[in-house]
Amino acid sequence: MRYPLILIVIGFNCICATGQVLTGRADGDSRYFEDQFYTGVTYNFIMDLPSEVSQRNLSYGLQAGFIKDIPLDVFRTIALGIGLGYGVNSYYTNLKAVEQTNQITYAVLDESADFKRSKVTTHVLEVPVQLRWRNSTPEEYKFWRIYSGLKMGYVFDGRSKFVSSSTKYSFVNSDVRSFQYGLTLDVGYNTFNIHFYYALSTLFNDGVVDELGDPLRLKPLRVGLIFYIL
Repeated sequence: MRYPLILIVIGFNCICATGQVLTGRADGDSRYFEDQFYTGVTYNFIMDLPSEVSQRNLSYGLQAGFIKDIPLDVFRTIALGIGLGYGVNSYYTNLKAVEQTNQITYAVLDESADFKRSKVTTHVLEVPVQLRWRNSTPEEYKFWRIYSGLKMGYVFDGRSKFVSSSTKYSFVNSDVRSFQYGLTLDVGYNTFNIHFYYALSTLFNDGVVDELGDPLRLKPLRVGLIFYIL
């Protein structure tokens, strides 16, 4: 189910970005604004994994939101972007989270273990802040852009899920860090833009360890496509 969903999102983004309404630019207005809405899809890598832990399946992310564009120069090529958005991210590994009385334990599963999926999913309220450069003009709708910045996020739902041939369960994981943040970089031309997110915070709270006593200082690295819409 998750793979068709990702394809549908990509297709929808392409249609929206291609058929965008060019408000404030069609008449050559020099006070135009750029890139107010965004949607995107990413593949989520996990950095700093303990030696026994590995990624499995397709760890993916989806994001959407609104960014207020604030030009900083008279040519409107440099701007500040401040926004609000929503993101959902899944991280699949061979870590099995088990909820017990007053604590959560993490077992490292080997290749012979009977399981289909073990993942952590986060639903995040995001605040992106960007320093933007683009070579657009009031008449030119296809242009290069480089947007760098910081994205802060509040995880309002962090959940662990495990599925095997004999059992299936899900629970709210209190070990997931509530406040997460990282550096972002969006580079591209016209419709398609490459998106990078490099986490500066860990996925879990400080002090969380697996059953072997190894710290779980997992950090996400998200790479994908982002689509900007006026």
